[in-house]
Amino acid sequence: MVVKVLVVDDSGFFRRRVSEILSADSNIQVVGTATNGKEAIDQALALKPDVITMDYEMPMMDGITAVRHIMQRCPTPVLMFSSLTHEGARVTLDALDAGAVDFLPKNFEDISRNPEKVKQMLCEKVHSISRSNRGSFRASAPTSTPTPTPTPTPTPAPVATPSAPSTFGRPVPASRPAVAPARTPVSSAASPKRKAYKLVAIGTSTGGPVALQRVLTQLPANFPAPIVLIQHMPAAFTKAFAERLDKLCRISVKEAEDGDILRPGLALLAPGGKQMMIDGRGAVKILPGDERLNYKPCVDITFGSAAKSYGDKVLAVVLTGMGADGREGARLLKQGGSAIWAQDEASCVIYGMPMAIVKADLADAVYSLDDIGKHLVEACL
Repeated sequence: MVVKVLVVDDSGFFRRRVSEILSADSNIQVVGTATNGKEAIDQALALKPDVITMDYEMPMMDGITAVRHIMQRCPTPVLMFSSLTHEGARVTLDALDAGAVDFLPKNFEDISRNPEKVKQMLCEKVHSISRSNRGSFRASAPTSTPTPTPTPTPTPAPVATPSAPSTFGRPVPASRPAVAPARTPVSSAASPKRKAYKLVAIGTSTGGPVALQRVLTQLPANFPAPIVLIQHMPAAFTKAFAERLDKLCRISVKEAEDGDILRPGLALLAPGGKQMMIDGRGAVKILPGDERLNYKPCVDITFGSAAKSYGDKVLAVVLTGMGADGREGARLLKQGGSAIWAQDEASCVIYGMPMAIVKADLADAVYSLDDIGKHLVEACL
């Protein structure tokens, strides 16, 4: 099926180049262009494109305002172009909050010097987000959960030392008992069993920034388990994202640094372009991003190290995202007796990573995005 695209940018050069790149794909048709946010809304209503590419800094109406109007009037997958700066990260996160699905760096130099790489990346993004779930396009609204009475939190005990990643991005399997027979995952109607988890690990990709915000804003300040977050995101963005979450949440959130110690009520976000592992002492190790690995950070790497370090005391959650990152790490966690949750299809922007967990019979529970935060509280407090 041909994907119809509306290209929005105030730069004539950029509109032409993006249109040329997309039109070179026989399964993509550029049905129109717009020079500002107001035109983008009018064209979206008139042309009903499958995907919109959007700049954020434009005259008359900026891209973020345009995205908000489009999501209210004709929800359409939007791919934002952003600069790889702290300010660019902040604006892009605002656009994702407004309803945009994904983003790409806006780099004129790359478009001129490496057109084939740019073409592949842009066309792949357009095709993938054209299949996204439009029902999930809504601005993120932090929710409030009453803070339960604090309960004592056990200190994590060392279990083992984490393995190093394999050459192809999957953690080296540890010696574990055989996997128990697959069980049908519980539905969102069932409450989780309470357990003294020593770690909550959450992995996500496309749609993840908004999904993580919805989950983490439901957690009380006295949440008893340490949390690690693995979000596919460029290096320039993760610090700004962690700062944003820290302002919105009652728990503390920071970009992870080498040597950080896990503690209750703290969420550590894996830095973009690198890998995050956990050792049995509860310390975080940040490793360089291996060019042979598709994802930097990689959910499999962090999940795998957690399986080695915490055995059956991990609660892992896989949220919206393309691909299957997290499946192999979840397999190791499951072999060790840990619990795995997956986001349900209806609430995912892209039902890829959670689907991989469900299809591999690794999910102990499948929950709607808006229920995951409250279930984390029920399971851990």
